[in-house]
Amino acid sequence: MQKIKIHTEKTGSIDAVISTEENPVTAQKIIDALPIESKARTWGDEVYFDIPVQTGEEKAQVEVEVGTLAYWPAGSCFCIFFGRTPASRGEKPAAASAVNVFGNIEGDAAVFSKVKDGDPITIKAA
Repeated sequence: MQKIKIHTEKTGSIDAVISTEENPVTAQKIIDALPIESKARTWGDEVYFDIPVQTGEEKAQVEVEVGTLAYWPAGSCFCIFFGRTPASRGEKPAAASAVNVFGNIEGDAAVFSKVKDGDPITIKAA
């Protein structure tokens, strides 16, 4: 497991964990790319942003849990799910298309509701 910090001006630094157990290729590529700076985009209760990582689907899924960190192969994006998205059919978050789950937020993921499109976002090792 790799501890990371996700920082925006509106949330401060949020602790998260990258796990190499479920999707080791995806997780390692993201760890190797740290630190990452990007601009946030939102889609329902999801924050996502471009990252310099390219990899295909790895045990990909559409429905995830609140607080999930995932990589979206179709858009080369890091995704943070904190609630329902336009693709959700129930209460759980759902991605626009399959994502590779690689970690989770420690604590209340709802803090990401403060993030707006275009906000700077940084991820670094803790």
